[in-house]
Amino acid sequence: MGIFSRTRDIVAANVMDILNRSEDPEKMIRMIILEMEETLIEVRASAAKTIADQKEIQRQINRLKKIEVNWLEKAEIALNKGREDLAKAALVERHKAGDLIRDLAEEESSLNETLKASEDDITKLQNKLNEARSRQSVLATRYTGAKHRLKMRELYNGSHTEEAFARFETLERRVDHAEGRAEAAGIRSLSLEEEIASLQGDDKVEKELSELKDRLQHKRG
Repeated sequence: MGIFSRTRDIVAANVMDILNRSEDPEKMIRMIILEMEETLIEVRASAAKTIADQKEIQRQINRLKKIEVNWLEKAEIALNKGREDLAKAALVERHKAGDLIRDLAEEESSLNETLKASEDDITKLQNKLNEARSRQSVLATRYTGAKHRLKMRELYNGSHTEEAFARFETLERRVDHAEGRAEAAGIRSLSLEEEIASLQGDDKVEKELSELKDRLQHKRG
């Protein structure tokens, strides 16, 4: 069963409202577009038939106009020959042709109105179809984006991500430990021999300082 009953339903339809009420908007927009396309084909086919009917009526009118003129000519000939009865009969046939022309003209006028209505419907249907196709494009983009975001969230919150973070934290701790060992290796205590040599170095500095003081005092004296 179709979403719309006919052209007027499509023209009056609020596509977004239909999509918002649908459990599967992506499927619904495809159905809407398909039905709009089918309806547009039917309306165009109907318009084409109307145009064909108009042309046929116009051909009949042109033929009857010639017949009408022909009967008038025959009526004149009959009168000229003194056959008033034949002239009257010819005029009757002429009037019959005229009546048919008027009937066909009314039918043609009705077809003109029908064709105009069909052209208006085609324009409105095409606009609605363009709107639906535009919505489909936007909907497809949103749907793809939503699926991508869902996939990323599942990936981020999933067990594989937790395991990856756990492995990263373990590796980080190992790096911290290795850096600590390297720093500790650069800090070593002085050996006994190094401490004694340091003391001897201090004595030399003290002696040199004392000699420097004596020289300065001697110069001043």
